[in-house]
Formats: sequence, structure tokens, C-alpha cells
Amino acid sequence: MLIATSNQVFEQKKFGDEIEPLIELGSESVACVAEGESCCVVIRKTGICEIVSVAGVEQVSLNIERPIECLQILEERPLRFLVGTEGPHIFDATADTCRPIESFDLLEERASWYTPWGGPASLRSFATTKDGWIYADIHVGSIMRSRDNGNCWEPVVPELHEDVHQVATTPLLQDRLYANTARGVYLSEDRGNSWVHRSKDLPVLYGRSIAVDPEDPDCLLASVSTGPHGDATGYLYRSQDAGQSWKHVEQGFPSEIEGNIDTFHLSFAPDRSAWVCVGSSLYTSLDSGESWQNFWTAPNEIRMITNSLN
Repeated sequence: MLIATSNQVFEQKKFGDEIEPLIELGSESVACVAEGESCCVVIRKTGICEIVSVAGVEQVSLNIERPIECLQILEERPLRFLVGTEGPHIFDATADTCRPIESFDLLEERASWYTPWGGPASLRSFATTKDGWIYADIHVGSIMRSRDNGNCWEPVVPELHEDVHQVATTPLLQDRLYANTARGVYLSEDRGNSWVHRSKDLPVLYGRSIAVDPEDPDCLLASVSTGPHGDATGYLYRSQDAGQSWKHVEQGFPSEIEGNIDTFHLSFAPDRSAWVCVGSSLYTSLDSGESWQNFWTAPNEIRMITNSLN
């Protein structure tokens, strides 16, 4: 697992290990991080990219002149990853090249993408399947998908609420797709061709983060809050039936927090341990999110956590 603060990235190689510093950025800031099975990628807000593997650290410049929002490793040998930016745009990158994906830039739907404050929309998160499907959520503008590992793109159906904050897949059911939105959680059983609203028991509907147990596609965690701003009150909820019912998470975890449990603040690891960060505190669960304990305190506020499932 990787834990990123504003200018440091920490690593826990396996559960139970000490969390140790991986990269120190000094005066620069972390934009996003991603972890694979044999390497990890750290991108600074300046577009400088560090590729960390057993061979050491390789630093390359992506030459992306847009705010970088998210990152997804697609292949590790050789390395290939996607970078999502404000705009939104997607860049297809390797250790040697970085190019914009033209088919994404030519989507007709771009004309309807927006933000409530009038700025450019952004690409908020990626999710992938083992057979080469990729999903990219647009804030604000629903979800776009690729059936061919990122080469060609199209929209999912418009039944989904357009204000999406994170999209998640599950390795055991490749047709299943979850999304957490400004109107709560949605589920698709057919790769985005149709959606059902799965937020019946949630007390509030403004959702941000979502994560799925890698061994149980019906078990998921989602964050909701009273609104998008810092004065909101946030909650963590758990479902064992694909969102048909929800239970408030309170055992070992705060019953409510100030603000939101944001996108990339919630994660499952391959060993089924669950993780969530609140401020500088990192919590973990060994029973798929039912009970929690405070595991570690970072030197600064945690900006994102990620593991090889993300």
C-alpha cells in the first residue's frame, strides 16, 4: 500500500510491516500515486514521474501541462499507465512516451461536461477489468468507458447520475460496476449499459469514495456526507448485499467526521484488509470493514491511499 501526503509518499509492503518513507518531494507536491504488483508510479504536480521498482527509481518527465487528477497502471512489463487530467484529458504513458488519447478528446459528450463553479471538468478516477475494459469518471459528466484497453472510448448509458466521484470494479465479476455519486451509490451488472440506484438505507446521499472487497463482490464500503464543502458531516457505510442495504460503520471508527471521506481515501488491499484515512490518521479493518482500529498517524494530512487493486 502507498500513502501520500502533500510532499511525501510512504509504503507498507505487506500487512503488519512498518510504514516507511518511499519518496520525499521536498517543496513539490504529490499529484497522484498508483501501485502495481512489481512497481509503483508517483506523479508530482509538475508532471515529473517517479517509477519505483526493484531496479531502483527512474525519474521521467511526462510533459503534461494540465492539472493531474488520477493515475492507473495498466501493464507492468513493459510499464504502461494512464493519466487523467483536468480538461478532461487522458494521456497514455510509458517510461519513454506520453501521448494524449485522441478518441477520448473527440467524444461528442464533452460539450455537456461542466463543474458547478464554472471551471473545466476533470477526470476523477479510473477503474479496470482483467479483460481490458477501462472506466473513467468525469466530474461532472458521468462515466466514459473503453472496451479495448484505452484505445477507443464511449459513454455509459445516461441512467447514471452525472456527478460521479469514484468508479470501482470487482475482479470476480467483470460485468459489475459501482459508482459513488452526488446522489449516492449506483450499480451496473452489464458494464454500464444499465444502472440501479443502491442508496435506500443511506441517511444522506452525497457520496465520494467507494471500495469493493476483492474476494466478495457484494461487500463494499462507501462514504457519504451532508454535502460537498468543508462544513459537511461525513459517514462511512458498509454493505454486504451489493448496496441493497447499508450499515453505519462505528466500531473502532468515528461515527461521523468533519467534511468528506474523499475519493482515494478508502481502499481494499489484495489480502482483504480495508483501509481509510481521516486527516493524518490511517485506520484499518481485518474483517472487510465491519470493525476498525487506528493503525498509523502520518506526519501531515493524508491526501490519498492506494494499493494494487486500485
